[in-house]
Amino acid sequence: MLNYNHLLEIFTVSFFGHRYIDRFRMIEDRLEELIIKLLREHEYVDFLVGRNGDFDQLVSSTIKRVKREFRDDNCTHILVLPYNSAEFQNNDDSFAEYYDEIEICPESHAAHFKAAMQIRNRRMVDRSDLIVCYVEHNSGGAYQSMTYAAKQQKQIINIAVDPVTH
Repeated sequence: MLNYNHLLEIFTVSFFGHRYIDRFRMIEDRLEELIIKLLREHEYVDFLVGRNGDFDQLVSSTIKRVKREFRDDNCTHILVLPYNSAEFQNNDDSFAEYYDEIEICPESHAAHFKAAMQIRNRRMVDRSDLIVCYVEHNSGGAYQSMTYAAKQQKQIINIAVDPVTH
C-alpha cells in the first residue's frame, strides 16, 4: 500500500524574457543567485522554460550549470513548447538529453501559430508560483506575459532591474 502522508510540495517558476539581451554576465549572475536561493528554500522546484531567444537560452544553461555544480536532486528543468516544431521533431533526442522533461502545451498546439506563443506563456503563468522575467521595455511577448502575471497576482521578479535578495 502506498503512503501518501508526505506529498512533495512543488514550487513552480516560469521564465520569460526579451529575445535579445545585452548584459549577459550580470543577468547570468542574477539568475544563478536566484536559482540557488530557490533550490535552498523549496522542497522541490519545477523550472518552466521556453526556447525562443537569448534570455531563454541563458536561463536553461544557468539551470543546467547550477544543477551540476550545486544541487540536482530537488528540481526539474522543463521545456514547454507552444507546438510541435520541425526543430523539435528533427532533434528530439538532443532535446531529451538537455531537458529533464519536454511538454507541448495542448491549448497553444491547437491555436494559430501567431497566437501560440502567448497562449503557451499564459498557461505557464497560470501554473506558476513565481515569474522571473527579463523585461526592459513595455512591448513584446515577455512584457505581455509579465502584465498577465501581474493581473493574476503572481509574484514577479524582473531580473533586468531587481537584484536578488537573500
